[in-house]
Amino acid sequence: MVTGGSVPAARVRSAAPSRARRPGHDPYAETVHDSVTLHVAAPPEAVWGLVSDITNTGRFSPETFEAEWLDGSTGPEVGARFRGHVKRNGRGPTYWTNCRVTESEPGRVFAFDVCTGSTVVNTWRYDFEPNGDGVDVTESFRLPDKVGTRIYWALLGRLRGRTNVNGMRTTLERIRAVAESKG
Repeated sequence: MVTGGSVPAARVRSAAPSRARRPGHDPYAETVHDSVTLHVAAPPEAVWGLVSDITNTGRFSPETFEAEWLDGSTGPEVGARFRGHVKRNGRGPTYWTNCRVTESEPGRVFAFDVCTGSTVVNTWRYDFEPNGDGVDVTESFRLPDKVGTRIYWALLGRLRGRTNVNGMRTTLERIRAVAESKG
């Protein structure tokens, strides 16, 4: 996909709810996740390396400005814990989040849960699909199907969802700039 020149545009896979009412249809299930895909002209393993090194997070994310491994972890193995220092919406409040790597396969996938105690409050995921001269990288988030999340999403979901999509697009564009400059 090309827009306004030769720079490939980000594809947004919106999870906007359907207006149609179907038996058994749960619009919540469609509204608490979203994703953005961007093509990067670099090898999948190289892009995965940038993403899965959480100490790079501050270079790419518009909200999480630093991250560090916890409990002696030094890399993205499944079960490794880390924490991210977040400035919500780029303005505040500022707080730390605790995270746990749930999937980690070089050049294919990197995923982690954001937790409060032992409760998962969000899952972030990066999928890497080889394509032509590089890789299509999809960043996504998914909130758990819980009563508190349903209330939050009903009140602030549209605004937060838009912020997440814009943040994912910014993150992927920054990753692309670094990955392609190394090529």
